[in-house]
Amino acid sequence: MTDPTAQTDEELRAALNRVRTEVGKAVVGQDGAVTGLIIALLANGHVLLEGVPGVAKTLLVRTLSRTLRLQTKRVQFTPDLMPGDVTGSLAYDPRSGEFAFREGPVFTNLLLADEINRTPPKTQSALLEAMEERQVSADGVTRPLPDPFLVAATQNPIEYEGTYELPEAQLDRFLLKLVLDVPERDDEVSMLRRHADGFDPHDLAAAGVQPVLGAAELAAARRAAARVGVADDVLAYLVDLARATRRSPSMRLGVSPRASAGLLAAAKAWAWLTGYEKVTPDHVQAMLLPVWRHRVQLRPEAELEGVDVDRVLRGLVQQVQVPL
Repeated sequence: MTDPTAQTDEELRAALNRVRTEVGKAVVGQDGAVTGLIIALLANGHVLLEGVPGVAKTLLVRTLSRTLRLQTKRVQFTPDLMPGDVTGSLAYDPRSGEFAFREGPVFTNLLLADEINRTPPKTQSALLEAMEERQVSADGVTRPLPDPFLVAATQNPIEYEGTYELPEAQLDRFLLKLVLDVPERDDEVSMLRRHADGFDPHDLAAAGVQPVLGAAELAAARRAAARVGVADDVLAYLVDLARATRRSPSMRLGVSPRASAGLLAAAKAWAWLTGYEKVTPDHVQAMLLPVWRHRVQLRPEAELEGVDVDRVLRGLVQQVQVPL
């Protein structure tokens, strides 16, 4: 077996491209979301996928998990789900006559939090410590989570019945928010052709989806992405973009320094994935929307005028001077 630590950057990038190919065996027309998930893996960040029911949010994460030689678990969030159902809880052991901690599904490498906004904020917030600190505290004991640890959460748009808005603190723990749209006509035709030919989304093995990347290869790829350089003028450009969100008349809340750090990490991952040794302003611009769209808030009057967050952020990118 090849030693992952001895693999070149080109070999590691090729392995991640094979992940994209394997996911494409089951999911059609969501290339941007696939790329976003790969970037999140490289940047060690969590992902929130939003879209109307039926655009393959859950299938996308399930297929990604099959391409990785990592432990994966799924939680279906419902209105009656309790925090302990996610993180774990103390349970009485009749054999020992004592209470012992029973690990919840959060103790895994890849956690699919399905329809996370269908459960009340109290249970949503149960993931806060796990996502930020990679640990769970219960009964005065801190228990580390496996490494790597990634939460891939799906949610329906908040206008849908039976959904709750995620708390700001919870949203801030997601590195990326990826919006999945209804596929284009040709992609939808291709998807229906697969179903007509017998594709079963519940049987990914029959679709030929194979595992291609393990924890060691992922760790090596992360180290490689972390070595990507960033010039001072690009860092200053990123800060100018962040400050522009805080001054925008359309914004009630601009991005925080944590959001700036998240954009830097995502830009470095994208630069490495595309074969660059240094981050360029193009890499920053490419990752700005998915990293920042869920971390800013519009003023009520801007919302009444029909302005959306993505439109405002694109406008700010046009206004901030790009370094030469």
